[in-house]
Amino acid sequence: MTSHVPNDARVIPLRPAAARAVREPLWRDVVGDVLRRERLAQERTLKQVAEAARISLPYLSELERGRKEASSEVLAAAAHALGLRLADLLGLARVELIRLTAVDRVGPDAARSVSSVTSATSVTSVTSVTSRRTGTSVTRPGQGQVLSLAA
Repeated sequence: MTSHVPNDARVIPLRPAAARAVREPLWRDVVGDVLRRERLAQERTLKQVAEAARISLPYLSELERGRKEASSEVLAAAAHALGLRLADLLGLARVELIRLTAVDRVGPDAARSVSSVTSATSVTSVTSVTSRRTGTSVTRPGQGQVLSLAA
């Protein structure tokens, strides 16, 4: 029998850890996260939203998971099915993208204040939308009032 001896070789990275570039979040991941968060906030199923948007359930699922790049028409249909305008969806995605990149650049604590300032500079308001199917009321950004993401 042969005995297995662990390999104690040291791996030397090609670039020092500090010099590695931070990976930018992908737009499709951010938009997918926003779609899923909005759908769940309304307590709606994938099937309900897919039917309302007139897109296939598997395709909507792939959008939410960031697996597919959606056209502006598909994004608008998904947004409208959730009671949003395309501009609302993209605005929410923008705020989320800024928050994610702030975390990478300055750390989680500073990112909260960066998020708060960024949200305050984008003029948005809150509108209440009631789901036709569930009758639940959901509050979301619109135009005129300030959002705050600070925890």
